[in-house]
Parts: sequence; C-alpha cells; structure tokens
Amino acid sequence: MSDAIELDPKLLEVLVCPRSRTPLRYDREKQELISDAARLAYPIRDGVPILWEEEARELGAEE
Repeated sequence: MSDAIELDPKLLEVLVCPRSRTPLRYDREKQELISDAARLAYPIRDGVPILWEEEARELGAEE
C-alpha cells in the first residue's frame, strides 16, 4: 500500500490496547495497530486509530 499514512511515533508510545492495557505495534502495510497480548488488530482509518474492541479483528494463528 503505497499511500499508507504514517502515525506519529510519539502517539504510538502512549497508545495501549483497551483490553490488555499493553503497548500496540504498528503494521504500516495493513494500517492496523496490533495487540499481541489480546490477539487483536485495531484498524486505522484516515490516519485515526480506532481502538474499539467491536471494530477490531481477531488475529489468526499465523499472525
């Protein structure tokens, strides 16, 4: 995805998973914030992280 939006690194330092309260990792290609602890991927839409569990997708076994 060549038009991927970059998130501010300082923002990434303060964001945590709403379920596990652990740090999130940024997947630039998929435009998602990943919670390894909760096994959830939160979408980023138009540069805005959507940290609602209802909007997150569960990670597959290979992710």
